Amino acid sequence: MLEFFLSSLVTILPDYLLRRRFQGKRWGDGIDFFSMWYELRWGLTSCAILTITLITVIFYNHPSTTNVSSFFRTVTILSEGGGRVAEVYVTNNQQVDAGEKLFELDGASQRAAAETARRKIAEIDAALLVAQSELAAAIGVVVQARAAAEQTRDEFTRKNELLQRSSNAVSQSEVERLENLLNLRQGAIDAAIANRQAVEGKITTLLPTQRASAEAALAQANTEISKLVIYAGIAGTVQQFTLRPGDYVNPILRPAGILVPSDAGRGRFQAGFGQITAQVIRTGMIAEITCISQPFTIIPMVVTDVQDVIASGQVRPSDQLLDPQDRARPGTLTVYLEPLYAGQADGIPPGSKCIANAYTNNFDKFETGDLSVTQWLYYHMVDAVGIVHALILRIQALVLPVQLLVFSGN
Repeated sequence: MLEFFLSSLVTILPDYLLRRRFQGKRWGDGIDFFSMWYELRWGLTSCAILTITLITVIFYNHPSTTNVSSFFRTVTILSEGGGRVAEVYVTNNQQVDAGEKLFELDGASQRAAAETARRKIAEIDAALLVAQSELAAAIGVVVQARAAAEQTRDEFTRKNELLQRSSNAVSQSEVERLENLLNLRQGAIDAAIANRQAVEGKITTLLPTQRASAEAALAQANTEISKLVIYAGIAGTVQQFTLRPGDYVNPILRPAGILVPSDAGRGRFQAGFGQITAQVIRTGMIAEITCISQPFTIIPMVVTDVQDVIASGQVRPSDQLLDPQDRARPGTLTVYLEPLYAGQADGIPPGSKCIANAYTNNFDKFETGDLSVTQWLYYHMVDAVGIVHALILRIQALVLPVQLLVFSGN
């Protein structure tokens, strides 16, 4: 409507004035509702063409969108394992700091496992003391076996020498008996040494390995116990948190609530502009927004980033081939906006619905001096008509609360 009004000032109005001046026609005398379509045909036609052209130039070079919001990510409050709630430390809508306790699960089984591991470690320590005594006994048996073998060897040597001298003091059978006894003593030495080595291996390898396994089991049990208390990973506000002692929490099916980070969505807005504006919107462009949550306010913004893909074109591997005709929605160009001056958007809650205008600026092209007269006039016109779009945004900011409160029925 504003574009049509401006266009009519240079088309319909001059046509009417010329007909009044040179043809003597005026409204009600030669020009009425039924004849004005013929009498003012040049002005009406020129006005329609100029209005369409003006709207095209404005909305292409200074794009607008109503798809603007400050998206924010929420953190789901989950435990690493399922269990019954033993104690709750916070309430719904409470502000928490990073590392603050949220709730605790019942850990009877985990604490029992930890106690079992501690008892196992104590049992192994006791077994180690017993093994030390067994080692001392095994060493004594080795010494005793060697002494007995040495005594038997001396006796066998002495009587064998007598037998070699054909002495009647010793018989052949007695020498053979001593020889067998010596072999038996040697076997006892080998058995005692093997027993000593077994006890040493028990002390140096088996029991330390069993103790390390028990310590690992204790560490695992303590880790599971530490997971029973759920802490806030970041500072924020607890939402949808209705846990009570006795409730069952499962990390897959039954989350405990939602944590909204304190800085989530603050000072950064995402706008979805039409795809036709992909050749116009650039990083560094000046923009303006007005939001429902802060009416009658225009906030200057700057384009900080432009997403280089269209979200509606994303695909995921599946068992069906993609048919482009199933993607009826063309999708929008995602543009990231931030306040031109710090703190201007602090009063806008994250998730607010907003309207945005982006403005093309050709000042850099004017400084180069390489423009023709036609280009110079065109770019000046493009920059000048931006004020029309800015005026439209301000009219929307004034009308938006009335439209929502009066005409929408909300």
